[in-house]
Amino acid sequence: MTLISRRNALRVLGTAVTLLAGVSAAAVSAQDRSSVKIGYAVSITGGNAGGAGITTIPNYRLWVHEVNEAGGLELPDGSRLPIEVVEYDDRSSAEEVVRAVERLVTQDEVDFVLSPWGTGFNLAVAPLLDRFGYPLIASAAVTDRAAEFAERWPGSFWLLGGGADYAGALAGVLGEAHAAGDINADVAIISVADGFGIDLVNAARETFAEAGLNIVMDRTYPPGTTDFSPMINEAQASGADSFVAFSYPPDTFALTQQAQVAAFNPDVFYLGVGTPFPTYIGANGDNAEGVLSLGGIDTSNAALMDYRQRHEEFIGQAPDFWASQMTYAGLEMLEEAIRRVGLDREAVANELSTGTFTTILGETTLEDNQLRDLWWTGQWQDGVFVALEPSDRDGASEIRLPKQPWQGQ
Repeated sequence: MTLISRRNALRVLGTAVTLLAGVSAAAVSAQDRSSVKIGYAVSITGGNAGGAGITTIPNYRLWVHEVNEAGGLELPDGSRLPIEVVEYDDRSSAEEVVRAVERLVTQDEVDFVLSPWGTGFNLAVAPLLDRFGYPLIASAAVTDRAAEFAERWPGSFWLLGGGADYAGALAGVLGEAHAAGDINADVAIISVADGFGIDLVNAARETFAEAGLNIVMDRTYPPGTTDFSPMINEAQASGADSFVAFSYPPDTFALTQQAQVAAFNPDVFYLGVGTPFPTYIGANGDNAEGVLSLGGIDTSNAALMDYRQRHEEFIGQAPDFWASQMTYAGLEMLEEAIRRVGLDREAVANELSTGTFTTILGETTLEDNQLRDLWWTGQWQDGVFVALEPSDRDGASEIRLPKQPWQGQ
């Protein structure tokens, strides 16, 4: 796949002279440059800060530290240039993330832009980065339209899968448990009313029915909701053995606490983003045991476990058990692409699209600009959020049902 699509051909042809002049200037400046300037706008404050502060920012800082400790990014000729960082707080505002990214490109003139945290924010900056010819490695965005977006924005790369992947895997887990007689077929679902929740619940409605499951409660709630007691009470009264929440971090933590207060103990308790965070088990201790969510890790992967140790030593906190590893792997891919083809953004994007890379995930190759070799469902077991699905993949753990009752009741 080339970076320039047919529908962009006329635009590119019309600006060929300008582009050629820019390439020539870049070649001259590359000889004299003292660093590679990399920028990002991410939620340091605001409602998204919890997720960004676990998954995104620590991995950016760890990677920059490790690269610079090694002498900088390696170029094709074997020379190295240190990374210079330009960081902005998008304040958890979609409008601000767009303004900040435009500032990075047009004023700071960074060489590369790293992605923001969250599905909506990645979608907000994708067309802007495409317009300016910057690759986007979206490592914290779940979307079923990744293939369409990769076609629309050929320099965009999507590392976290889609709602249908996660919902389909969960449907398989619950369908098998029902067939084994471990749970009834009834499921109560709630979902946050934004891109992530909408994708997941739409997929769940279809895949759950195909798995022979009955959705007996289906409620959405606006972002920023703090009181979930009415929905918890309704789910408890429904008789469903399975409770599923496609939630964001503040909701995930609130739901766990409010379920404990209500003594709501379904056999299956599945929550969304935030469940694989180290702060989740920190806040809930033994009550995290048996809780299901997206992602998970294979503890037999030595490279992954070494990364987790380095992360904890440098950041002072462990990474999460889901998107953190994809975020770091995406940075490894960028680093390796630069080593192979240099700092030309179009060449880097093409290498990301077609190359094979050695990352903490193992041998990593994208399919149509998407990472597909992922863990879709995980569970807290003995203090580790282990991977369950795909169950036929090496490193998968066995599910434990029912979830133990909340402790201290």
